[in-house]
Amino acid sequence: MSVDEPFESRRARSSFLWLIMAALVLLAASWLWHLGSRPAGLNPDAVMRSVTPRGDLAALEKTTVAIFRRNSPSVVHITTLVNAATDEFGFDVQQVPEGTGSGFVWDKKGRIVTNFHVIRGADVAQVVLADHSTWKARLVGASPEGDLAVLAIDAPEDRMQPIQVGTSHDLEVGQSVFAIGNPFGLDHTLTTGIVSALGREISGESGRTIKGMIQIDAPINPGNSGGPLLDSSGRLIGVNSAIVSPSGAFAGIGFAIPVDKVNRVVTELIRHGKIIRPSLGIEPAPDQWVADLGLSGALVLDIVPDGPAAKAGIRATRRTPDGQIELGDLIVAIDGHTLESADDLFSTQENYKVGDTVTVTLLRDGQRREVKVTLAAAP
Repeated sequence: MSVDEPFESRRARSSFLWLIMAALVLLAASWLWHLGSRPAGLNPDAVMRSVTPRGDLAALEKTTVAIFRRNSPSVVHITTLVNAATDEFGFDVQQVPEGTGSGFVWDKKGRIVTNFHVIRGADVAQVVLADHSTWKARLVGASPEGDLAVLAIDAPEDRMQPIQVGTSHDLEVGQSVFAIGNPFGLDHTLTTGIVSALGREISGESGRTIKGMIQIDAPINPGNSGGPLLDSSGRLIGVNSAIVSPSGAFAGIGFAIPVDKVNRVVTELIRHGKIIRPSLGIEPAPDQWVADLGLSGALVLDIVPDGPAAKAGIRATRRTPDGQIELGDLIVAIDGHTLESADDLFSTQENYKVGDTVTVTLLRDGQRREVKVTLAAAP
């Protein structure tokens, strides 16, 4: 550096040198840090961590595992197909998937129980058993009002593992429930929960109210409809049917059809291919008419000629010679069970079978009467 160099020039040169030195220090520090962060290399002496013993399963876990293992072979996957034209004129028709759901083996004869809404609108249904074999199914019978259907497949008896049937009349709120489904045909799913409420009502596929439903908090997601609901003994106590959710996914409230009703309906479908409903032989008036009159019950609008109600002397609504409307009998109870609407009448009749004799309580001209009626098959 020249002594004659101006001070400003010397100061600028010195600052530049300090900047270079600082940059070199930073680079060296970065290199050293990077070198230190590198893996130390392979360790040939490394061994797996030892496993801490778990101990025995809790009693509830053992029950859940046992229920799943015993009952999952009874649960099937159902795929529905519809015939669809592949060209404008419909000469070439192929089957395309429509929907899926679950079901379960009812007996060794190849009968499968599921929800009606699982197979609704389908032209063909296929059943996938727990061993992943696929079988073409035929419809035995269906009850849209009860959201139940019975299919049949021609699988060998040794492949059919029927579900164990329990009862639902003695269910208690708070008891444990187990729901098994087969939503994809590949493997089974299990969800658990409790009975949240009993005697619930939901709207069925036909628009009729389904009463006596079991409300549960065990998740029932799409694809699990039609699967069995089991108690802690592994017995069938219901058929998983519906969820309450704006999005279609489980939101904490599910419903199952009680097994006592399932047993009755399925037996009827296997015997007759349809539900032979016991009936009083009357046509009730619309509920709105009764409400407009400030009354509740089932107003008899018409009567089946020579039917049970006609034989018991029950009166229908009629028009008098002078053009006035003369109201028929108002049925307010059957065997002591109060009726508030025509829907109550239909639901109550389903608790009986053809040939049963019931006590019908009715109002006629403001007077309460009781008559005995023997139920007949609905026309």
